[in-house]
Amino acid sequence: MFDLQLLVDAVKRQGADIAPTYSEYLQLALALATDCGEAGRSVFHELCSLSPKYRQADADKMYTRVLRDGHGLVHLGTVFHLARQAGVEVASSSTSHFANSENMQSIRNMPPRESLTHGRAYTMVDSGASAETGDAVQGSEPYFALPVFASYEWPWPLQQSVAFGATRPQKDILLLGTLTVLGAGLGRNVHFSYGGKCYSPTLQTFIIAPPASGKGALSFTRCYVEPIHREVRRQVEARMKAYRQEKAAYDTLGKERSRVEPPRQPANKLFLIPANNTGTGILQNLIDSDGTGLIFEPEADTVSSAIGSDYGHWSDTLRKVFDHDPVAYNRRTDHEYREVERTYLSVLLSGTPAQVQPLIPSAENGLFSRQLFYYMPAAGQWQSQFDRNDLPVEEVFRQLGKDWKQKLDRLKMMGIFQLVLTSEQEAAFDALFGGLFGEARRVYGNEMSSSVVRMAVNICRLLSIVAILRVVEADEPERETDLLHPAPDIAGDNLKDKIIARWELAVRTDDFQAVMALAPVLYRHATHILSFLPATEVVRRPQADQEDFFALLPDHFTRQELLNLATEKGLNVHTVEGWKRKFLLMHRLEQDSKRGCYKKLL
Repeated sequence: MFDLQLLVDAVKRQGADIAPTYSEYLQLALALATDCGEAGRSVFHELCSLSPKYRQADADKMYTRVLRDGHGLVHLGTVFHLARQAGVEVASSSTSHFANSENMQSIRNMPPRESLTHGRAYTMVDSGASAETGDAVQGSEPYFALPVFASYEWPWPLQQSVAFGATRPQKDILLLGTLTVLGAGLGRNVHFSYGGKCYSPTLQTFIIAPPASGKGALSFTRCYVEPIHREVRRQVEARMKAYRQEKAAYDTLGKERSRVEPPRQPANKLFLIPANNTGTGILQNLIDSDGTGLIFEPEADTVSSAIGSDYGHWSDTLRKVFDHDPVAYNRRTDHEYREVERTYLSVLLSGTPAQVQPLIPSAENGLFSRQLFYYMPAAGQWQSQFDRNDLPVEEVFRQLGKDWKQKLDRLKMMGIFQLVLTSEQEAAFDALFGGLFGEARRVYGNEMSSSVVRMAVNICRLLSIVAILRVVEADEPERETDLLHPAPDIAGDNLKDKIIARWELAVRTDDFQAVMALAPVLYRHATHILSFLPATEVVRRPQADQEDFFALLPDHFTRQELLNLATEKGLNVHTVEGWKRKFLLMHRLEQDSKRGCYKKLL
């Protein structure tokens, strides 16, 4: 409690309100109840009492509730995170105890930004495959454990979503899910230029996992966009009510109707577009909604069934909306032609490995290269659920959704934001994707190289979302900062009068590095999903496995060391000998002058 007391003293000394909203207030209670128990009640009151909204009885009731219902997903690291968000300066010793504790992982203790190593992808050890022994798992599981995202202190509300992940892979899918649903609402107000085209941060993300692996947590991210959907539906209902009144009045006109224009039924706008739909239905929903929407489906077979049925066939729509292309259709009944010039559709799917191929028949289908994939491993051990029944996790996400809706409305009032990278960031971007493209083309051919090209677009989308969320974090997002500047063509009089409708958006160096570090991990997950699809140019599963094996090889090794490693990993030595010959022919290995010795060519 000594280090926590230092934090409490710093908060009280600076008079900071570290939990200004209900969401942060609840997280504060959950964190203290998890790691301090009843002893944390007094600390909770001390920290909350600085808020003008503080009521002792209400705070006491809240703490009693989370002490009874909490399941331990939020820890003391969140308290320090909330303090840092509020600008509280805490001595470094106040976090050293938690940084060294075995129980404090990722969100439970977040180090200062300067100390993060963004380029490293941590090896997952809770997947049923040991990172140290490389034990193989059967079925759809990769032969070697796939990498996971490095821990990072993401901007609000990404960090709040990640906090509820019980395992590292679950944190990862909550991060990707939140990025996808937030990007769906930013399509018309945030963009960037890439390859001569203007893109918005709309993503198509596919989470694949065996049954009962924990991917159900992804459903919480839907709460971020439910307030947007409800507002759209309220507006539709109001217009429909007015339309019915006008229609009733029109119908009573009798012969006079020929002289009056009949009322026009309003478009049936949606934000959350149902996946169990016909091809024409998807187009109609999208056009009615001015090209904007989100398909959120936790069971991918709903989508694949719709696409594969005789009334479906809307996979071409998903391909078109990746580039914001126009979509259109003809109504045969009244010969009405309808179209929308620019589309902003996002897609978030999750499903089992068996649901991949019905949705994406082959890598040449075009959907494969447009998706961001993440493979979540099977549950490695039983985890009791009895202590989770009453935890208000959904309540937390619903409040985050309300907060996001308010901040999004404020952003829309500010105008248009264009992401602009520095020359150094552009060079780093090209270097990373140039390397990935060369590797993909050498190993997998066109099937993966096209994915890398489109992954680059998706990484830019992620950069734009993270950059705008840093603006959202500010108390006064409309104020010009190092990350936000008026567009260079804004007239001087407008600048003087602070009438600014277009902004240039920059991304922080550490945020840029953190997002870029996601790319190699997503690439590895995509290559694993590629192994589920039928062979076209190459057979993938052996190639994916031999790439993992090649990565394990030291820079210099002997033939005997090669065979020893194959035996250690449970691989057939003859198979590994064949891989070695391929590596030599591809000039990825060379044989030293000393017989039996080899050198990797990187």
